Amino acid sequence: MDKVTCIGLDIAKNVFQVHGVDAQGKIVVRRTLTRSRVREFFAKLPPCLVGIEACASAHYWARELRKLGHEVRLMAGQFVAAYRKSGKNDANDAESICEAVRRPSMRFVAVKSEEQQAVLVLHRARSLAVQARTAQANQIRSLLGEFGIVLPQGIHKLRERLPDVLEDAENGLPGLARVAVCELMEEFHHQDERVASYDRQINRLAAQSEPAKRLMQIEGVGPITATALVASVGDPRLFDSGRQFAAWLGLTPRQHSSGGKARLGSITKRGDVYLRTLLVHGARAVMRTIERRSDANSAWARALEARSGKNVAAVALAAKHARIIWAMLAKVTPVTTSAKGTLRRSTTRWRLLPVCPGPWGSGQSAGPPRGPATAAPSMLCPTPIDLVMLTQAGQQFPMQAPPDAAGLPVT
Repeated sequence: MDKVTCIGLDIAKNVFQVHGVDAQGKIVVRRTLTRSRVREFFAKLPPCLVGIEACASAHYWARELRKLGHEVRLMAGQFVAAYRKSGKNDANDAESICEAVRRPSMRFVAVKSEEQQAVLVLHRARSLAVQARTAQANQIRSLLGEFGIVLPQGIHKLRERLPDVLEDAENGLPGLARVAVCELMEEFHHQDERVASYDRQINRLAAQSEPAKRLMQIEGVGPITATALVASVGDPRLFDSGRQFAAWLGLTPRQHSSGGKARLGSITKRGDVYLRTLLVHGARAVMRTIERRSDANSAWARALEARSGKNVAAVALAAKHARIIWAMLAKVTPVTTSAKGTLRRSTTRWRLLPVCPGPWGSGQSAGPPRGPATAAPSMLCPTPIDLVMLTQAGQQFPMQAPPDAAGLPVT
């Protein structure tokens, strides 16, 4: 067991498969573990490289194994599958994970902290409440349609018109159906209150997070989009460029090129559907105002809309916003708004080492840019002003971040 240098761990709810090799790639251990024996097994091992497929509970186990001194790397399932030699079972999956994690060109998933996952739980709960509210509204509208009562589409229209419909005793709605619709309306209002409660919590998180406030300077990015991005991305320096970040979100064209001829298709739609949806919807909101504006960004969007249509222009604008978001998170570039409402990038360059209170309080310096195998610091901290570590002239000193930037100009 002392010779193990790399382990592939196939995780599940109760049964875990371990495949370990030494420095020469020779198999040293192949074992099935129950959930209660996983920590005990890894506690006895010397620090080694552990690969896990990014799936349910993968971030939890990555954090737990890092506490034991191991280097843990998460990988997307579609990248691991290519290294499976035969049929799919737990042993073959663990072997393919062990093989994939040692590849120098493998792409890894940043391990999320508990704070990041807690914020994402809030977003998932809100999405579920929105879906339930929409389903409730559609059901009410369709049931009333059976009695010749047609309500216009939209949540706001339903809120306005439904009380009048239920109070109208001469609209032909039977009493039994009227009582049932009243109960559905109460459930609809309950879902409405849940969504409003989640929105208030997200707004408070956005107001307390300096990176989220920075992102909200971008048009089309509000508290929901900003907090979801900060919690999902983790360490933006894992991406080499804004285009790589946009590709991670699935906003870049799918390629089918050969023979030196580039063939580009529709967007890949890879990555997080929720983040991509928020960015596209934000871009659609911006597209509704471009006709009244004369800035360069609006002129570009209008020209693209005339050539390719509204949908293509909205997705292209979302991809542009994604690149700006990466620059503002990775480079901490201050962005100002001109009198006409357009975004201008300041010529001031910033350099910093962010300090984020660890588990919601204890500050630790983030240090230099981290590799794919180390944990990213939490970027959502429930304090009014985040602390940052600023560098200038080779010296480091802490101070509070100003509202529009997080650093001092580098001379």
